[in-house]
Amino acid sequence: MKRFRIFGFDFDTRVHMLTREIQDHWDEQVKEQHKQNREQIERGLVWQFGESAADQKRQNFTDLGPKPLSILAFHNKFFEQVRVSFVMGAYYPALTASCALGERILNHLVLILRDDFKSTPEYKRVYNKDSFDTWDTAIDILAAWDVLLPAVVLEFRKLRDRRNETIHFRPQVDENDRALALDAIRTLSSILGNQFCAFGPQPWFITDIPGEIYIKKDWESRPFIQKVYLPNCVAVGPQHKVESFRPW
Repeated sequence: MKRFRIFGFDFDTRVHMLTREIQDHWDEQVKEQHKQNREQIERGLVWQFGESAADQKRQNFTDLGPKPLSILAFHNKFFEQVRVSFVMGAYYPALTASCALGERILNHLVLILRDDFKSTPEYKRVYNKDSFDTWDTAIDILAAWDVLLPAVVLEFRKLRDRRNETIHFRPQVDENDRALALDAIRTLSSILGNQFCAFGPQPWFITDIPGEIYIKKDWESRPFIQKVYLPNCVAVGPQHKVESFRPW
């Protein structure tokens, strides 16, 4: 029997190499290799983001933490732009973009999934609309359709509050734009890392095969899995082997 195995995903864990301290019990060769890897990443950050204010950019990159291991969907491109904006010191653009991307994700989910829920009472609230700017409507409907995980619902509501505080004029934003942006990005990162993850404890994964991740058979027919996850998967049999990994 074939199962869908995930091959299309995105991540950036360079920050782990930057923040992990060398341990006394490591072999000298391991210590030296870790030092070289960290220096290489630091040079790469300067190349990527520029020499001007390089120390602050490195701190911004570190504070963001790793980019979550997520499947390829309608968030990766713009989330990377959000992260780059923050690293470059464009905190308010990063803040507003985080909120806008959260709203965009909600819209995408409702629009691509609604026809699969025509028999539900929520369908009549969204069937004839092209976009939704009321977060509670989209969040409540996706929760009712059992699309969003409970923890993700809470994170979306947190990002909604941040969006309302940011978009509606508040003088305080002038003084703490970095902190607000970092909080919004971390919230969005939690959403992506939980709802769109490529590996984890989510109920749709078979997780007892070391180094590999598959979709459970009884989840394959669910609209969210069909529309978002399966395009990142390949149906494979128990005797399959990976001979190459092409860019997705």
